[in-house]
Amino acid sequence: MGILLDTFKRNLAGAKLRKTTSARKWLFNKANGISVNRQKMLRSGTVSEMLIGQLFFFFYDPKTKATLPYYDRFPLVIPIEPYGDGFLGLNLHYLEPGLRVILLDKLFEYANNKKMNKTTRMKLSYSLISSASKLEIAQPCIKRYLYSHITSKFIYVEPEEYDLAAFLPTEMFVGSTKNHVWKDSRSKF
Repeated sequence: MGILLDTFKRNLAGAKLRKTTSARKWLFNKANGISVNRQKMLRSGTVSEMLIGQLFFFFYDPKTKATLPYYDRFPLVIPIEPYGDGFLGLNLHYLEPGLRVILLDKLFEYANNKKMNKTTRMKLSYSLISSASKLEIAQPCIKRYLYSHITSKFIYVEPEEYDLAAFLPTEMFVGSTKNHVWKDSRSKF
């Protein structure tokens, strides 16, 4: 069993798993002050605070939304590769909550440490994810994000809170229902 699944099972066994109301309150507290002018955000360096290999929520308005069958307005993403104008990331919302935890558990095998704190980062790349058969579950989650289309600050998720964030019903799909998106994602691995 992996580190995240062990933590989740321990919390469940000890009846410490937070209820949805508590989870929403947690996210609300995290999101306090998330709205920001995009130009101000880019000037202020907020974008540079996003770190590769950690987990973040943010609001997004895709450049190519007119041609996409569906997209997530509030992604839960682990950035895996930086680009000059954005980054490649894994949007966990493309998987149903139980599969998110399974994927996170597999990804923790690539963490730089087991401390589960702000120093913990997953050392991932597109090459690694596309070639590792045990990470095929991540394939539908790979998405490209442009800084110019991020419409909020990043909300950092502490590693010890990954299980909570994975189960929050925060996906905001446009163009389809979450059940259709999850079914479509399952067909890709």
